[in-house]
Amino acid sequence: MANNPLHTELCGLSMNSPIVLLSGCVGFGEEYTRVEGFSNADVGAVCLKGTTGDARLGNPPHRIYETPDGMLNAIGLQNPGVDAVVDDILPGLDFSETRFIANVSGSTVEEYERVTQRFDDSDIDAIEINISCPNVKEGGVAFGNDPVMSAQVVAACRKHTKKPIITKLSPNQTDIQENARLCIESGTDGFAVINTLMGMAIDTATRTPVIGNVRGGLSGPAIKPIALLKVNQVYEVAKPHDVPIIGQGGITTANDALEFLIAGATAVGIGTALFYDPLVCGKINTGIASYLEQHDMSSVSELVGTLQT
Repeated sequence: MANNPLHTELCGLSMNSPIVLLSGCVGFGEEYTRVEGFSNADVGAVCLKGTTGDARLGNPPHRIYETPDGMLNAIGLQNPGVDAVVDDILPGLDFSETRFIANVSGSTVEEYERVTQRFDDSDIDAIEINISCPNVKEGGVAFGNDPVMSAQVVAACRKHTKKPIITKLSPNQTDIQENARLCIESGTDGFAVINTLMGMAIDTATRTPVIGNVRGGLSGPAIKPIALLKVNQVYEVAKPHDVPIIGQGGITTANDALEFLIAGATAVGIGTALFYDPLVCGKINTGIASYLEQHDMSSVSELVGTLQT
């Protein structure tokens, strides 16, 4: 690892690349291993699909819709439940290849606690908290859009695990910096910035929503400028506390990844790009390594937060 310029330290995890495969895009860590030429060893970490306390069937179709420069999705957290993930799926993953991060989701604080505690007693390397879920006890208001509620979820999960906690921040809120501050005070070890933006598409022939859930999360290149700004804003808050950021949102090339690193991200998340180029991670790794060599840098960490203003 010492001679690998792509080696990255994230929340105490040693990773062989700054690339993290994003939750919901690679199933439970095994989907892309079926693609010839792809290996989990090429990425620093894999974030598993969102997991809830009990099994969920997800939303009605259509669940995915391609936009001019991205994708709308409303899967609805379809998953087999945390017990099935821990008992049946995790034993089949090769933890010698890469790091695996669980994604915890819930509709109540109590569900977040339950799922976090179950993953704490497993081989998972870290836990990502998806605070964009609607709080059923508060009329469906998303935890992630309210800084106080976000902090409550982080604090609750913190009590139930000693593993690194990475909080996924929503862009659909008024003050992402205040949210980050409160989450740091509540015990988060890192951030994933950003989650998808909310959007919709309409079938003009029928005048009905294309997405069965009416609205969905927008990802892909269309959201990159927003994600880049949010990463830089959160970095201003996180830097004094040495809290790292996984920068994500529309990264499709090595240059995209470099922008996020310069803005303050310690690692970069790849998601939508995988749907049309399953081998994109190797290209991004090569591009980052080439940039470091050209600028006489020996590690990715030398590039993080080097934005000149």
